[in-house]
Amino acid sequence: MENNQEKSQEEMVKEAVEEAKKAAGQQEEAKEEAETEENEVEAEADSEEEAAGEEETTEEEAEDKEEDSEEATETGKSGKKLFGKKKKDKKDEKIEELTDRLARSMAEFDNFRKRTEKEKSQMYEVGAKDIIEKILPVIDNFERGLGAVKEEEKEDPFVQGMEKIYKQLITTLEGIEVKPIEAVGQPFDPNFHNAVMHVEDENLGENIVAEEFQKGYMYRDSVVRHSMVKVAN
Repeated sequence: MENNQEKSQEEMVKEAVEEAKKAAGQQEEAKEEAETEENEVEAEADSEEEAAGEEETTEEEAEDKEEDSEEATETGKSGKKLFGKKKKDKKDEKIEELTDRLARSMAEFDNFRKRTEKEKSQMYEVGAKDIIEKILPVIDNFERGLGAVKEEEKEDPFVQGMEKIYKQLITTLEGIEVKPIEAVGQPFDPNFHNAVMHVEDENLGENIVAEEFQKGYMYRDSVVRHSMVKVAN
């Protein structure tokens, strides 16, 4: 009887231990399931947040593209960029300043060159006229001397030599654009003639040069010496 009671107690203890183990196992499984569910919920929440972030980024990009397209459309219509005035870089300002200074220097140099050439030309003309004025009395003396030679003496070698020298002088003066002023028979012109006498002559018109006392000469377009003349009527 006692043995049966002991056996039943042992069995009861074993059953209690088994039930405790089962309960502990079930609690462990429930805990693991709860952790798994919690992890799944967290992962799902993270994926939802990432999707929401990507959606917001996509919306922002779309808005930026839409603003760019509107801006491009307005730029195409107006033909002008809608940006504010871009401030010039210091290098660009320096380049513009140097370019402007160079252009002004080139213009000043060109003006200086033209002015110098004009002054040189004027100086050359003044010097040439001065030399011509000193040569003209020699020409006058040749003309007076040759004019005084008698007809029978013109074949003399000395006279012929003087005549050749005179002609050579005249040719040289013509080569440097020196030419005599026409006077006799021409209307009197104070720009070319210097009237020293007047005469009444019915055969000549009014203010006509009747006689030339001294030849006048021109160098290019300027008068070196006026013709000394006698004017009729």
